[in-house]
Amino acid sequence: MAGKIIADTIETGAGADISTSYVVNGSAKAWVNFNATGTPAARDSLNFSSITDNSAGDFTLNWSSSMANADYSITGMTENFTISATSNVILGVKNNTLPASSSVNLTTARAGSSTTAEMAFNSASIFGDLA
Repeated sequence: MAGKIIADTIETGAGADISTSYVVNGSAKAWVNFNATGTPAARDSLNFSSITDNSAGDFTLNWSSSMANADYSITGMTENFTISATSNVILGVKNNTLPASSSVNLTTARAGSSTTAEMAFNSASIFGDLA
C-alpha cells in the first residue's frame, strides 16, 4: 500500500519543532564517497549511478535521478596528506565545463598547477531540487 505523509513540522525527541521545509530543502539530494585511483569506484552513495573515468584525475559523477536544473550546490573533498602548498590536492569542477542536471565533471589536481592527480579518498554532495 502506497501512501503519503503530510506535515508542516517534525518534533524532535527533545520536543523542538523543525519545519519540514528545512528537511526537504536542506538535505543532500545526492552524495558519493569514491576511490578515483585506477578504475574509479563508489564505496557508498545516495542517488548516484556511475563514475565515468575521463582521464587521470578527471571524472564525471552521474546521478540516478536528475536535478531540476544545473544550478545546484556542490560540496566535495579529497584526501590530502601533505602540508606543502605545491603538493596539496584539490577537488573541483573541471575548467570550462558546467554542471548538467544529470552529472558533474570533477577533477583532482595539485594546487597551484594544472597537474591532475588520482586520489583514493574523495567525496561529493549535491544540494538543490530534484526534477
